[in-house]
Amino acid sequence: MVEFDFDSKELRLKLQSVRKKAVQLSTFRLGAFFGMLAFSILGVAEHVLWLIPGVLLIWLFIFLIKKFNVAKHQEAIYLAIEEMERRKALCQSRELASLPDGLEFADKAHPFSGDLDLFGSHSLFQLLNHTTSIGGKAKLAQLMKAEFSQEQAKKREQAVEELRGKPEFLRALESVGLAFGTEKESFQSWKSWLAEPQKISFLHQILAVAGPLGGLTLLILISLGIIPQAILGVWILLGVLTLSLVFVPLKRAAEVIPLSAQVKSMAIRAEKIESENFQAELLSQEKSKVYSSGHPASAQLQDLDRLGLWVQNRLNLLYLPVNLLFWTDFALFLTLANWKNRVADSLPQLPESLENWEVWVSLGSFELEVGHAGKSHWTEARILDAKNASHPLILPGKAIGNSIQLGNQSQLALLTGANMSGKTTFMRTLGINAVLVNLGLRPFADELTLGPIQLYTSMRNSDNLGESVSSFYAELYRIRTLITRLESGEAIFFLLDEILKGTNTQDRISGSEALIRQMLHTQGFGIISTHDIELAELAKKESRLRNFSFHSEIQDQTIAFDYKLKDGPCPSFNAHKLMELMGIRFENGA
Repeated sequence: MVEFDFDSKELRLKLQSVRKKAVQLSTFRLGAFFGMLAFSILGVAEHVLWLIPGVLLIWLFIFLIKKFNVAKHQEAIYLAIEEMERRKALCQSRELASLPDGLEFADKAHPFSGDLDLFGSHSLFQLLNHTTSIGGKAKLAQLMKAEFSQEQAKKREQAVEELRGKPEFLRALESVGLAFGTEKESFQSWKSWLAEPQKISFLHQILAVAGPLGGLTLLILISLGIIPQAILGVWILLGVLTLSLVFVPLKRAAEVIPLSAQVKSMAIRAEKIESENFQAELLSQEKSKVYSSGHPASAQLQDLDRLGLWVQNRLNLLYLPVNLLFWTDFALFLTLANWKNRVADSLPQLPESLENWEVWVSLGSFELEVGHAGKSHWTEARILDAKNASHPLILPGKAIGNSIQLGNQSQLALLTGANMSGKTTFMRTLGINAVLVNLGLRPFADELTLGPIQLYTSMRNSDNLGESVSSFYAELYRIRTLITRLESGEAIFFLLDEILKGTNTQDRISGSEALIRQMLHTQGFGIISTHDIELAELAKKESRLRNFSFHSEIQDQTIAFDYKLKDGPCPSFNAHKLMELMGIRFENGA
């Protein structure tokens, strides 16, 4: 297989060079084509010996086509790497607006994805995504929304740590997928075709030999004047009838075989995976899937690339005369049928395996480009312990870190604080870091310790006019789901923002007190934020309830925030001042 350059250095110079080479090859190819036509005409009109240089020029023409294609492929890879570098810069500066947002994977009913900015504008998906296919994107989104599993997270962590040390491998897989990707990527028809056994009859084998021998014999006899040229017309007419035996299966193959760019993409990526050594269990398992019947998938795909070129260009004006003269479709049919029967059992799984590798590339590249040097720990204790945790979607230089330990003695944290002081962001910080650790990534914290828990949030509950659902009912529905799971014995880390905000103050406080007491008798633990400072009094009666808060400082016409978590309830709120700053005029004494 051709070795391509995946180095990201001096891309502009290398692009200029490869484009110049492609122009030169195109010029030589055009010259070889016209020379081939000239000698072919002389061979037919003057003497058969003129066909000899014509044949040589055909070989040169094909050789130049291959060289030209390699140059264009290398150009596509350089352009893909250039685009990757652009996206990398956007991610590092957290300017994510132009990147795919994965909004199609958002799910309001999911236990946590709708509240933690996993998908949509300025989301974790934009920061994480390095996939290049529709299937790869779906698999990445599925993993981001997966239930928490200590065992799988530890295995993913080992795999991601190994991939972090293979930057060229990651760049190669992503750039090839990006360079040769297409909008239509469904391989279902191809998989179905591969699953259909291809029968080869003895007649097919006889005609595959008889066609070339008969055509060559006729040409020799006609050139020597032994038989009239009219016999050649009879032979071609016979060929038209005979070739109909393989016309339908070859037409079907031409329709379902992936485009050359897709085959090229799969072949190059498969070869890169095959040539790489992996120690992590999950990577080794995934590597084993790129072998077809004990043979490297890359070799099988190179054969398909060559066969597909002929099958999909059988109606080409250059191929038709050769086919009618030598009945080459039979040899093509036999070669394709043998290839298909050889790989039918295992090659169909390759597209899905490569989609899995797109997910691994996303995880590894995230760690390389924007990852934080935090440490994660898993424990059997039912806790979450975050040290200096910050939000990955906030520019690192501006993100404020905070620490908290929940579980065991501090089962529930009541979070109070002024508007815009950082309560919701802090809760999302803990949730999204827990998701990162479950993905096998390092947290944006000095350390994050997690027990065997599941994550559940209720933060962005909104009206749904189509379903006649109010935001208050939507919140109650999520809380009911949480209670059901907690009372079934699940260990859940929950994040509830501005609890029961859709009702009046008296009902909100009494309902919140009842819910807090109910949760303290379950295996769950987490954070509840509220503006009702009265709820802070519960900590005097419930030892496993602890107060935390964020503060603000009113300074003349501004409000200052330090975004640092503090022990105890919030001593003052700023809603009155915020309303004044927004233009609401209060009467004296109001």
